[in-house]
Amino acid sequence: MEAMDSLYMQRALDLAEKGWGTVSPNPLVGCVIVHDEKIIGEGWHRKYGEGHAEVNAIASVADKTLLSESTCYVSLEPCAHYGKTPPCADLLIELKVKRVVVAVKDSNPLVGGKGITRMESAGIQVDYGMLEEKARELNARFFTAIEKQRPYILLKWAQTRDGFVARKNFDSKWISGKTSRQLVHQMRAEEDAIMVGTNTSLHDDPKLNVRGVEGTDPLRVVIDKELRLPEGLQLFDGNQPTVCYNLKKSESHANLDFVKLKEDGFIRELFANLHSRKVQSVLVEGGSGLLNSLIREGLWDEARVFQSETTFGEGIAAPVLTSGPIETMSIGNDDLRVYRNV
Repeated sequence: MEAMDSLYMQRALDLAEKGWGTVSPNPLVGCVIVHDEKIIGEGWHRKYGEGHAEVNAIASVADKTLLSESTCYVSLEPCAHYGKTPPCADLLIELKVKRVVVAVKDSNPLVGGKGITRMESAGIQVDYGMLEEKARELNARFFTAIEKQRPYILLKWAQTRDGFVARKNFDSKWISGKTSRQLVHQMRAEEDAIMVGTNTSLHDDPKLNVRGVEGTDPLRVVIDKELRLPEGLQLFDGNQPTVCYNLKKSESHANLDFVKLKEDGFIRELFANLHSRKVQSVLVEGGSGLLNSLIREGLWDEARVFQSETTFGEGIAAPVLTSGPIETMSIGNDDLRVYRNV
């Protein structure tokens, strides 16, 4: 039984991944319905505001009379509250599903075990904890937002083989290869926001949008404490939502908000403000000063470092992480090293 439970739950997790970039601030959830060791229905949460995984899976079942003798595998505890949609726990109870296997409990206070309790009280057999670690990893952004009251912070930079992120004049084009740069656009499409500091904004004039892959442009987050950046930068073109955090003023324009923060605790207040905007993840693209400040503060969850075979000889040093990578992979001619802040 446990081996089959694991197999079906893995399928639910695989389905959940299909929601990347479209369900935030909701979690990624997949659901598989099994009758007599045969999958009779499956689904995943496709888009924020639309049907949850359980609803979509049940809708795909041709013969609903089989549900009372079926097991429902769901990668996150079914919700027990009214949000954009009715509670999924109530739907499973209404259809008299025989057994529900849950990967991980939902730490959202609105759910927090209530879905499991409600189903058990209705006579449904509920088992939880199957592939729990994988399920938490899949929804690391959701759990970080709930449990730490801030977004999941993902650092990204490219560095030369001799350890530089830019030349002395701040020029960083191009350290990584074409394949790596395309992957970065996919990363942008998967995160809620993308953040840069003053120097990167000034010297690179980045667009910080998604190009060459399908996906939604992230919220642009700019740190410009003294409001030194000129209005003509692409960041201020109004083409996508942008927030500029500073020490001078708060005002709003079309697709552009200026938010004044205090100097003391500036960066933590910034992430608190993003959390209040329901931003669950931030991709920090530099530069070196911003990245190093977050590393010093311990304000990061994951880092993805592209190392190329390019050498500069001298320039602006890349940030240094004290722990080793948990994963290394080849991306074209570059190495991508993934780190976790444990």
